[in-house]
Amino acid sequence: MGGNGEKQEARDLSRVVHEMFLQDMEVYNIEKKLAQLKNLFVEMEQALIAYSGGIDSTLVAKVAYDVLGDRALAVTAVSPSLLPEELEAAKLQALEIGMRHELVETKEMDNPQYTSNPVNRCYFCKSELHDTLKPLALKRGYSYVIDGINGDDLKDYRPGIRAAKERGARSPLAELGITKMEVREISRFLELPWWDKPAQPCLSSRFPYGEEITVEKLHRVGRAEIYLRQLGYKNLRVRSQEDTAKIELPPEEIKDFILNTDLPELVTAFQKLGFLFVTLDLEGYRSGKLNKVLTPNGSGYNGTSAKN
Repeated sequence: MGGNGEKQEARDLSRVVHEMFLQDMEVYNIEKKLAQLKNLFVEMEQALIAYSGGIDSTLVAKVAYDVLGDRALAVTAVSPSLLPEELEAAKLQALEIGMRHELVETKEMDNPQYTSNPVNRCYFCKSELHDTLKPLALKRGYSYVIDGINGDDLKDYRPGIRAAKERGARSPLAELGITKMEVREISRFLELPWWDKPAQPCLSSRFPYGEEITVEKLHRVGRAEIYLRQLGYKNLRVRSQEDTAKIELPPEEIKDFILNTDLPELVTAFQKLGFLFVTLDLEGYRSGKLNKVLTPNGSGYNGTSAKN
């Protein structure tokens, strides 16, 4: 019996040592990536950040400010595709960081190439963004605009990446191969309270390609998502197809949603927003789901190679 006990103690000790080693390696990796990110900003000497308030651009803004102080400027583009609540969150985060923060208005909704919602819609959105920010950067003496594109984004269908590159923007996270998970790990290491903030791409991403985007539709889908957030759900999407709202939640939350939500009240609320039908996607939430219609022989999956 004593021998078995000693063997179990040895196994337990080995497991603890292994777990400590993995934790130390994780911290080392985080500190290494953070140091590399800081060094990039030291080399840049100044930075104007395209700051949406999402976790990626907020980390970039935070590190830029820590390194450059007042030589770092965060600029948020305001348009109907940005939820007012997200804009307020961006303001509060910049205030907590302590950095300068300005707002500019973008006019992508005036461009039919954007509102017609083609598969490369994001190309026209980011073109408008950087055509607005680059002149501002040059006027203020900044050499280029910095964005929050991360290493994982380069593997997805992101036509906006090409628009940014064409206009000379830099993407420190992508340049260093920092993934979305590492963005969260570094943000947590820096004790940023929004380290686990759900991704919140622009509201235009809620519509299937080819369906026209209007200000009214953006408002409708935005208010529907806010309604669900107020029920306590964070990771979600309301996909909008014509007059139908399709709710997407993480698969593990679907059962709770069905059992504990006043569904008739929810339907009534959505119908007051302008939807005729309300459905629940039983597959569950998955980022970029509307890109399932794309094929490798069609528009491609790499944003840097998307065609106009």
